[in-house]
Amino acid sequence: MLLPLSALYCAVARRRRQAFLRTPPPLLPLPVVVVGNVTVGGTGKTPMVIRLCQWLREQGWRPGVISRGYGGSASDRPLRVTQSSGAAEAGDEPLLIALRAGVPVSVCADRVAAVQALLADESCDIIVADDGMQHYRLPRDVEIAMLDGRRRLGNTRCLPAGPLREPANRLREVDFVVVTEGEPRAGEYAMALHLDEAWSLAEPSQRRELSDFSGVTVHALAGIGNPERFFAALESAGLRILRHPFPDHYRYQAADLIFDDGAPVLMTEKDAVKCREFALPDCWAVPASAELPPELTAALAERLRKLRNGQETA
Repeated sequence: MLLPLSALYCAVARRRRQAFLRTPPPLLPLPVVVVGNVTVGGTGKTPMVIRLCQWLREQGWRPGVISRGYGGSASDRPLRVTQSSGAAEAGDEPLLIALRAGVPVSVCADRVAAVQALLADESCDIIVADDGMQHYRLPRDVEIAMLDGRRRLGNTRCLPAGPLREPANRLREVDFVVVTEGEPRAGEYAMALHLDEAWSLAEPSQRRELSDFSGVTVHALAGIGNPERFFAALESAGLRILRHPFPDHYRYQAADLIFDDGAPVLMTEKDAVKCREFALPDCWAVPASAELPPELTAALAERLRKLRNGQETA
């Protein structure tokens, strides 16, 4: 019954892409790297953006990040996200990126307006777009598509009959396909995600190795695109977990963190930024750290070198 709607969605997405290719928007005065996906659900995009920003700084770039700010209320005007911003306004992912990557972050439904806000206020020389592959008003120089290597493209149908935001052949048009989970195929790059430690919501400076919880029964909370990835990672670290999945971008209440058995509560860092104001004892955030393969960083460095030389020549 959903196939006609899926065909319509696919046709609209294809026309939007063709219009972009026929008449692309004017390029911005600095490189734009879009990190997105063609599927719904979690693909490791936020850890990728954080690690990419860290890597860019190591290479001498001054990155800034733009985002739609899903889950936040500041969507109709550019908002500068700071470490003191609230997730309810800025969105959970932009706030996490600002905290972890330490780079300027601007959120707005209009990604071009978000870029202009960074250009006006910051000395950025490269923009990383958190999502936005399908936001064709945004010019881009590099596209990185994130893909869950186990679920991949599902039934290969577009929404609502399948998980695709764009037709499957869109992946052949991006610059890099980065796979989390599963095995990469020819031309793809594997990105590893590590859960190594936890920090206390009540005392963020207090940290524990994740192995300290090995053999302990804990409550595991995850309001992300793919909660099972977080749960499986905790179990592989030797934890006995009680699963509590929530919808992506879920707005937590203090009661969501209260249990009557005294067991520790562990959550993703994306969830933790929304729970800081009512941090309870024995609640812990578990950061996910991405490891980029050398083959990817070498290819990306070469691509950015050419872009930088081209801009300097122009």
